[in-house]
Amino acid sequence: MGAGHVHGPAGQAGDHRVRLWIAFGLTAVIVVAQAVGTVLTGSLALLTDTAHALADASGLLVALIAATLMLRPATSTRTWGFRRIEVLAALGQAALLLVVGVYAAVEGVRRLVEPPEVPAGELLVFGAVGLAANLVAIALLSSTRGANFNMRAAFLEVLNDALGSLGVVVAAVVIATTGFQRADALAGLFIAALIVPRAFALLRETTSVLMEFTPTGLDLNEVRHHLLALEHVEDVHDLHASTVASGLPTLTAHVVVEDRCFTDGHAAAILQDVKRCVAEHFAVQVHHSTFQIETRDIARHEPGSVTHD
Repeated sequence: MGAGHVHGPAGQAGDHRVRLWIAFGLTAVIVVAQAVGTVLTGSLALLTDTAHALADASGLLVALIAATLMLRPATSTRTWGFRRIEVLAALGQAALLLVVGVYAAVEGVRRLVEPPEVPAGELLVFGAVGLAANLVAIALLSSTRGANFNMRAAFLEVLNDALGSLGVVVAAVVIATTGFQRADALAGLFIAALIVPRAFALLRETTSVLMEFTPTGLDLNEVRHHLLALEHVEDVHDLHASTVASGLPTLTAHVVVEDRCFTDGHAAAILQDVKRCVAEHFAVQVHHSTFQIETRDIARHEPGSVTHD
């Protein structure tokens, strides 16, 4: 391991930030260039793509802030540190995309009825500039898009913006070759169709984390079944699972065991067995688990607990 190389989560987070900075710079250039193009052409497709790029730039800036805060260590008052900031950042980016998508849909329908004249040559130039810059940003973020919600949201924004820029280019070519001015409005609607479904999907995923729903792919009924199948385990109750951030599922439960386990030394072994079960047996591996081992008598006297005789 040579000097100057950073490995592990910290090194990966640093690489993510560098890629985000470059993508943010490219997107900021797109915003300026397309804003100028929008003024010169009056194109709805270009206006929508500019608004989309502005939302992307804002989202990437939020992603950069989130990537930095995520590196702060945990404290006694923030036991998970700022790990969940990535979820909040992705939620904000999804909301921005949704607003832009709805605006593009409404304005696109209006311009289908009354299509303004759009200069195809200028539209093609500015669309091509946006597409080229977005393709570079996609290449930068593609390898890290699965790292967490934050990086996934950033990648989806740049990908959608690239497809939007492609729509602008196609609209410019259609207008130049056929004179069909409604192509501009249709391109705007195409961009809206790209934005809204992905924004809703991201909103759904981030909201499920904030609401502390069970992690996707983890069946708690199956977890309970496997825990009950362990030797000396009589019941499992107060079983809860949630996600703190990407790659960080957590699980808690009360495990009722035979009374004699507390006198013959089995209790400690059972605790290791149940922790190993949730960490290794299921597709969603839970390494942050907390179990309370107790007797049936103790379980009966816990407020709100339900045990099975």
